[in-house]
Amino acid sequence: MREKQEKLWNSEYIKVMLANFNLFFAFYLLTPLLPLYLSEHFFASKDVIGFVLSGYVLAALIFRPFSGYIVDSFNRKKVLVLCFLIYSVCFAGYLLASSLVLFAIIRTLHGSPFGACTVANSTVAIDVLPSSRRNEGIGFYGLSNNIASALAPTIGVFIYKYTKNFDILFWLAIVFALIDLISAYSIKIPQKEIIKNTNKISLDRFFLLKGWFLALNMVFFSFCYGVLSNYLAIYSKETLGITTGTGTYFMLLSLGLILSRLQGNKALKEGKLLQNAFIGIVISTFGYVIFAFFPTHFLYYLSALLIGLGNGHMYPAFQNMIIKVANHNERGTANSTLLTSWDVGVGIGILAGGFIAEHFSYYYAFILVALVHVLGLSLYYIFTRKRFVLQYNKSNLTA
Repeated sequence: MREKQEKLWNSEYIKVMLANFNLFFAFYLLTPLLPLYLSEHFFASKDVIGFVLSGYVLAALIFRPFSGYIVDSFNRKKVLVLCFLIYSVCFAGYLLASSLVLFAIIRTLHGSPFGACTVANSTVAIDVLPSSRRNEGIGFYGLSNNIASALAPTIGVFIYKYTKNFDILFWLAIVFALIDLISAYSIKIPQKEIIKNTNKISLDRFFLLKGWFLALNMVFFSFCYGVLSNYLAIYSKETLGITTGTGTYFMLLSLGLILSRLQGNKALKEGKLLQNAFIGIVISTFGYVIFAFFPTHFLYYLSALLIGLGNGHMYPAFQNMIIKVANHNERGTANSTLLTSWDVGVGIGILAGGFIAEHFSYYYAFILVALVHVLGLSLYYIFTRKRFVLQYNKSNLTA
């Protein structure tokens, strides 16, 4: 009876969702267009573009493990607001960057508050959710960043198509970041006693060692998304001659994410994490394969829907799994571990995609993407799902 009485959509959870949406919307409004910006304004080559864009991933990668420790060790409300404040200020730097080197520095610095914000906000989301609705709530929480990261590029491409003005996009990102800051400041987080860890400083303070197998598997999938999200616009133009369809692609990707979250949330509520993850990986693998090996207009758009459907099933399942193998005072570390693995994959994808495109073509970069996703599927089926069951049972026994 108690489970029916606990409310999922409480006011604080809604605020956290809005903050997360604005966080990703501001960031991904610029993501697919930055390669064009660097090429047109600074005349950067393809491999240089990959190097510059990977800077924020490197910064996020370095800072995220420490973010988990900080979130678990200090007042989460203060940490959250400070992270969003620095994140908002960094957007102004894009308007001030007058050279490629300065832009690269600002882009790299921006990765630190972005990485910290994602860890802090997702941990706060867990805090404001009733325990009986946590699996379901985490699934819906992911919708906010999934929709934002799909809609924002669509809107960004649309604005650029009609204005050809990057400054408008930079200012719009600043506005959403400031709204984000206000949303974060208004969140009321349940006061919990901060449990000080008296053990010596060790790796497991910053990285959830018990969840290494989930983090490793996630690298394969984020590698693919890193190449797709950063090089789709240029690939579409060079390989298929599609100059105005990138926005439509991300819109279909968003639709797939929404549908899969709504459909898959029942399975999450019932605890069918392994099933949800496997279904999602299979669907998204199929999407990447047809995108890479069958470059036609129809399959181009179909792949967007399939990749969205797949990721919408897979990611919340992985997030729930890594939280389940963590202790209650390790939620921030668990979140940062999964997000760090995502950063690693995206960063490698951006660098590898730029390198292959420079020396071969974007077509071969996406062939590699399809093969990597197939390897990720194989790893999950052969190893990860079995390892999760063993680790989860072990954690319950020692709890």
